Amino acid sequence: MLVSAGRVVTPARVFAPGWLLVEGDRIADVGPGEPPREPDVDLPGATLVPGYVDAHAHGGGGRSFDGGDPVAAAAVARTHLGHGTTSMMASLVTDDHRALVASVGRLADLVDDGVLAGIHLEGPWLSALHAGAHDPALLAAATPQRVDDLVTAARGHLRVVTLAPELPGGLEAIRRLRAAAVVSAIGHTDATYDVARAALDAGAAAGTHLFNAMRGLHHREPGPVAALLEHPDAYVELIADGVHVHPAALRLAARAKPHLTVLVTDAMAAAGSQDGDYRLGSLEVQVRDGVARLAEGGAIAGSTLTMAAAVRYAVQEVGLPIEDAVRAATATPAAMLGLGQVGALVPGFRADAVLLDDDLGVQRVLHRGCWVS
Repeated sequence: MLVSAGRVVTPARVFAPGWLLVEGDRIADVGPGEPPREPDVDLPGATLVPGYVDAHAHGGGGRSFDGGDPVAAAAVARTHLGHGTTSMMASLVTDDHRALVASVGRLADLVDDGVLAGIHLEGPWLSALHAGAHDPALLAAATPQRVDDLVTAARGHLRVVTLAPELPGGLEAIRRLRAAAVVSAIGHTDATYDVARAALDAGAAAGTHLFNAMRGLHHREPGPVAALLEHPDAYVELIADGVHVHPAALRLAARAKPHLTVLVTDAMAAAGSQDGDYRLGSLEVQVRDGVARLAEGGAIAGSTLTMAAAVRYAVQEVGLPIEDAVRAATATPAAMLGLGQVGALVPGFRADAVLLDDDLGVQRVLHRGCWVS
């Protein structure tokens, strides 16, 4: 199958126009200018980008990953696939340890089946001072046994763990996770700058939704924000929905780390659905005008974002070049997660792509070489 588009976004440059050749479930070739033969799909007004990679999402389509129910998890993945996300991580909020072990084991089956790209634990090793939409009663400090339990249950599919490094056992947990090839992300934390630097030195490699649910940036105590932004190798997640982060703050971070910025949705069940009352883990959430907040206390409780909407917001409202926004939604999260052969339109990679209209809305989605929308 040969696809021709007005713009094709590749890791090296933007072809305008360009084309993509697909053979089976793989990209065979990509190039600029006129296609080598009559294209099977010809959309001169469209932009072709890699399939989106969401490293942090809890739900969508009215369902969530909580509990690891395979039917619900597959429904979440289908919802986001319709919005261009072709590689989907399953994020779990804080829960009882035994429940988390069981959920991780069930979700690992879906990774084996190719429905999910991996598993992300957001909790329970988080700071009570920055709990956000996590049940404070279930927060705990990491112990070697509990770290090992979850790593074992995931069968190699646990890719990211968000934790607060200042908690007892935090730095040791980071070292233990690094040895198991799991990314430790600093988040939901009251860590000082020095503690955050110690966590990065111990092997932490990312920051979970930068600015949100962490000690703020202050000129005498710059905290984890400065530690993450100045570290040469640390990835930073950003939620580009106009609710979590002001455009200026997002622009500042993205310009500081253009090749290490990761756009995420942090989506909860209402993403791709409608306003109403939902649950996030054990907590009640109210979604009004597309904004999710805890019913008790009003804290932001994830988002109703899709990756397509995040890219559009990053370009149209924040002012990022399209190649930067697309990279932050594709190649960079794939690299952070250690996902091979996804996240870029290059020969040999999986044939995942999204056709966008003039407004950067999703027209069609190509997944593993087949059109799914």
